[in-house]
Amino acid sequence: MREDVKTYYGETLQKSEDLQTNACCTGEMPPEYLKPILAAIHPEVHARYYGCGLIVPEHINGTTVLDLGSGAGLDCYALSALVGEQGRVIGVDMTEQQLAVARAHIDYHREKFGFKKANVSFLQGELEHLDKLDIPDNSIDVIVSNCVINLCEDKARVLQQAYRLLKPGGEMYFSDVYADRRIPTALAKDPVLYGECLSGAFYWNDFHNTAKACGFLDPRLVKDAPITIENPALKNKCGNIRFFSATYRLFKLPELEPFCEDYGQAVIYKGTIAEQPHSFSLDKHHHLPTGKVFPVCGNTWRMLADTRFKPHFEFIGNWDTHYGIFDGCGTALPYDTQTAGGEAGACC
Repeated sequence: MREDVKTYYGETLQKSEDLQTNACCTGEMPPEYLKPILAAIHPEVHARYYGCGLIVPEHINGTTVLDLGSGAGLDCYALSALVGEQGRVIGVDMTEQQLAVARAHIDYHREKFGFKKANVSFLQGELEHLDKLDIPDNSIDVIVSNCVINLCEDKARVLQQAYRLLKPGGEMYFSDVYADRRIPTALAKDPVLYGECLSGAFYWNDFHNTAKACGFLDPRLVKDAPITIENPALKNKCGNIRFFSATYRLFKLPELEPFCEDYGQAVIYKGTIAEQPHSFSLDKHHHLPTGKVFPVCGNTWRMLADTRFKPHFEFIGNWDTHYGIFDGCGTALPYDTQTAGGEAGACC
């Protein structure tokens, strides 16, 4: 399938309009602060964009960001504006044609964003074999990826490599396509469905278990939306399988517990992250209003106290007393299945 993917994204697809489904097209509107940055990105880079989400984590100024499956570089260039001239963005992709487009516009974006030197670079490689690239262990602050891990045959190895590269307290913030059941083998081998980011989709429960086995002990769903398949022939092939685009946060925090435990702790968000002055959204179930005491489980406490977010919170409590399971972290099913047949979510 790897060669099929290279051909599909290097030769078959020349622009986003060539896609046969909307699985790899971001339908959500970008936040206001991101719109002028996206408007400054070169039209050729825009034309070859294939992504199912907005992978723009908060508070990344001055950080080192790694984009897995960077394609023609749109996400890399948007992130380069946000990390600033003191930050760094590294894109990795296996498709020569996509990398050629990305590399051709490095100086264009350096000038657009007013940098004296470029803060973006691109490497050719496979996501399962990041160990073959010159990226040191524990050197990356944030890893992003946009609708690419579903195209990898060994998804567990991708997550293992990501965990190895992240600094302690680092974060993997990524969007991808997920299914509500395991994909039948016959569909998984369909080159068009695979290239369209559908038949390689993780069954969500397998993803959660795999992420935990790779060291990401408490996957947090940030947002999700059902994917519609407008192509009748491909929709018929998929039958009753439901697909979702979803964004997750995975933290490299080995102290996290298997369940959300209650220690009577709380946090207060200071409102000091520029992108979220009035409230901070850690995930789908944690929207923290500025200035309000917000009870949290031990895992959520660590995700805020032991990461780049620490300066933006006040912390109340300690680890002296345990009160059992915390009941404020959401339900067992991650996606809003009530809207799975609706129109929400992903369209170009």
